[in-house]
Amino acid sequence: MASMVLTSLVTALALLLYLVITVNTARMRARHGIVAPATSGHPAYERAFRVQQNTLEQLILFLPALWLYSAYVSERAASVIGAVWIIGRVFYAWSYYRDPAKRGPGYVISAVAAIVLLVGALIGIVLAIP
Repeated sequence: MASMVLTSLVTALALLLYLVITVNTARMRARHGIVAPATSGHPAYERAFRVQQNTLEQLILFLPALWLYSAYVSERAASVIGAVWIIGRVFYAWSYYRDPAKRGPGYVISAVAAIVLLVGALIGIVLAIP
């Protein structure tokens, strides 16, 4: 497993990002008195909730694609593309919190990174078929 240290680091950082986003959502829920199971109320809470949910949705694609790309193409390249995904998600979250209309660029950065990982992994897998 030592050979997958970069992929492991990117995975841990992506999960840490999700944890920070989740904690921020909980803070917004408490700050604005949004009682569970409600998922709407104050706009600041709704923005935080959407960032959390969208990041969770993206993690489902990103993490397996990261590991498959790392295994079948290149761990170093996977970690760089994974870092780009994380940067895109940070930019997405920051933009969405401030003005939801400006979330697009961060979303595009992370979506393109995830797609590159997935398509690259698929190519690598197909090329590895004996």
